[in-house]
Amino acid sequence: MQCEGNKTYTDAESCPVCKMDLKAIDQEPDKVLNNQEISDESIFNLTNNWKTEEGGAIQLEDLKGKTLVMVMIYTTCKAACPRLVADMRNIEAQVPKENLKDLQFVLVSIDPKNDTPERLKAFAEENLMDDEHWTFLQGTESGVREFANVLAVKYKQISPIDFSHSNIISVFNPQGELVHQQEGLGVDNNETVQAILELTNK
Repeated sequence: MQCEGNKTYTDAESCPVCKMDLKAIDQEPDKVLNNQEISDESIFNLTNNWKTEEGGAIQLEDLKGKTLVMVMIYTTCKAACPRLVADMRNIEAQVPKENLKDLQFVLVSIDPKNDTPERLKAFAEENLMDDEHWTFLQGTESGVREFANVLAVKYKQISPIDFSHSNIISVFNPQGELVHQQEGLGVDNNETVQAILELTNK
């Protein structure tokens, strides 16, 4: 049984502080607190700073509470990234509008040197991805590398403006835990959409 603050009592008696009768609670206090904690598997444990396409500063934990669909791209890419962007828009088109309020599509640049917030903003507008449920992120080189490692995305710079990279779209639950990944370009994304719907229909 619990009173104000962290005081707990084992017997049904009156609170010595407020004199009210004490009642049993359904969960142990520790369990109640643990529900608010971030699991070891959550990307919200990463504390690097990012800039959005609007120039705002955020950490990944600021995205907590929404289902996240994340992909790593760079804006000067002429081969794989346009197809990844098309895949993301195709996924968006299959999600009912009422589900979009609980969903955030996040595109993380693997080229933070060139993909400034201004460049990301222009890219978002060019690709009709400037609604509220789209977010573009520029990080530090170390922050991008750490995030890529978590997603199992491999990338390598092969020229000043060109990278080779994995083509993976990842779905995270509102607690930042990975629940699904789609690998490849132009693949059947039915399983990805289904994972999103299961999370956003709750």
